[in-house]
Amino acid sequence: MSDDPTAQNALPAKVWAEMVRGNARFVSGAPRHPRQDVDRRNELAGGQRPRAALFGCSDSRLAAEIIFDKGLGDLFVVRNAGQVVSDSVVGSLEYAVAVLEVPLIIVLGHDACGAVRAAIDITQPEAPPLPPHIWRLISPIVPAVRRVQRAATVDGVVPEQLDAEEVGREHLRDTVAELLHESELISAAVADGRLAIVGANYRLAEGTAVPDVIVGLPDPS
Repeated sequence: MSDDPTAQNALPAKVWAEMVRGNARFVSGAPRHPRQDVDRRNELAGGQRPRAALFGCSDSRLAAEIIFDKGLGDLFVVRNAGQVVSDSVVGSLEYAVAVLEVPLIIVLGHDACGAVRAAIDITQPEAPPLPPHIWRLISPIVPAVRRVQRAATVDGVVPEQLDAEEVGREHLRDTVAELLHESELISAAVADGRLAIVGANYRLAEGTAVPDVIVGLPDPS
C-alpha cells in the first residue's frame, strides 16, 4: 500500500463524491433512478459488490437508495430506530468492510427523529415509562440528551425548549465514535486509508444529506 495519504483515500473520496452527486440529483428533482431494471436484477443474482455501506435510522422518510439516487446492489444498508449501535449493527458493517470491501460507511441521522424525541422526553420529570424494548433501544441516545441539557442549563434554556436537532447531532457524533471504538476491524481500515466514515444529517424538507462528522477524508463540505 502506498504511503501517500491522498492515494490511500482516493477510492473512499471518489465514492463519497458519487453519493453527493446522487443526493444533489434527488434534491433538484432530477433523479436518474440508475440500475433498477431487469438486467441489473439479473446481473446481481450471483453476488453483490456495493459501493458503500449506509447505517441509518429506520424512519420511513430515509429511504437510502432514493435519497442518494442509487440502484440495486449499490448500497449495503443497515437501519434501526435512531441509528443506535448494537452488536448486530457492528457485525453487519464489519461484514460490509471485510467481505464486501466497501470503502465508505455513511451514518445517516435526520431532523425530527422520533427516537431522539423519545430520549429527550424520557429524561423529563414524571415521564411515563417506555416499553422495555423501546427503552433499551433509545437508552444510548440519553447521554447526548444529558450533554445538551447541561449546556442548555448554563445558557438558561428550560428543558421544554431543548434543541432536539442539537441532540440529534450529538448522538450522530457519538454513533461514529462508538463504531470506531467497538470495531477494531473498522478502525484499522480507516487507519490504513481503505475506509472512510461520513456522519451526515438528513434534512427532511430539503432532502439534503449534510456532513457533520468526517473520518478518513479531507472535509468534503
